[in-house]
Amino acid sequence: MELENYFEFIHEDAIRIKGTRVNIETLLRDYLEGGSPEEMAINYPTLSLEQIHATILYYLANQGETDEYLERVRAIQEEAWRESQANPSEFIVDLRNRIQEQRRICHKNRNWTPDTYETAIPS
Repeated sequence: MELENYFEFIHEDAIRIKGTRVNIETLLRDYLEGGSPEEMAINYPTLSLEQIHATILYYLANQGETDEYLERVRAIQEEAWRESQANPSEFIVDLRNRIQEQRRICHKNRNWTPDTYETAIPS
């Protein structure tokens, strides 16, 4: 079997492990941070050890091209994160406000303990 048969090349910024929803950058991030294939198999139980080894082998066989791919994907993800921070959804704004209010209540009530959490929540 050819190595490329383990992957779905969706477009230039999306390479997925065939039959899964896992993109190769997920595994390669762990691999480049020193993770072993066995650790990755534990962390991603939907993947076989064969798929993990194929992803690492694909990276090693195409390192220059794959490094460029990883950099493009990282830049896209970083830009998406910045955009979500600059323009949060109404849900996120509401959640942040509720968290801030709870922090204010907890700091105001310095005797706060987990047992008093229920009484700290405004009705």
